[in-house]
Amino acid sequence: MSSPSSERHHRAAAGRGPVPIAVVTVSDSRTAETDTNGAWLREAIAAAGHVDGGYRVIRDETGEVTAALDDLASSDARVIVFNGGTGIAPRDTTYDVLARMIEKPLPGFGELFRMLSWEQVGAAAMLSRATAGVYRGRVVFSLPGSPAAVRLAWEKLIAPEIEHVAWLVEG
Repeated sequence: MSSPSSERHHRAAAGRGPVPIAVVTVSDSRTAETDTNGAWLREAIAAAGHVDGGYRVIRDETGEVTAALDDLASSDARVIVFNGGTGIAPRDTTYDVLARMIEKPLPGFGELFRMLSWEQVGAAAMLSRATAGVYRGRVVFSLPGSPAAVRLAWEKLIAPEIEHVAWLVEG
């Protein structure tokens, strides 16, 4: 664990520049026209002064999740936010794909997300497989597909640390 002074140094070095952030909505039923989570995230990203790093709506299929992550990791996006596909239903494969691909897991994200979710949904928080990590120099967040979960993750966890994590993975 870093000291308070080294954390301040890291935050100061990270600067306040805009971060290119890509959004991927994983859904078998949503389209770009009906994707309220994607629209909300893209507005929140812009409102925070960051840059649109790409946007996709894909089905919860192994090949589509893999292709989206690989394509966006080769783009200018430094952060990739997936929403949807983190549950335990048979069709929920996003977590499984991302967990295999992530090179450096950030288990604290999922732990904190479930802790905060507990306050909203109680024991159902344990059903979320929200996760995060680093893949090919990009920070990847994977959130549940409910609007409340997306807002919680963005407002309480991602937005406050976005510049810091983007700077850290740049080296």
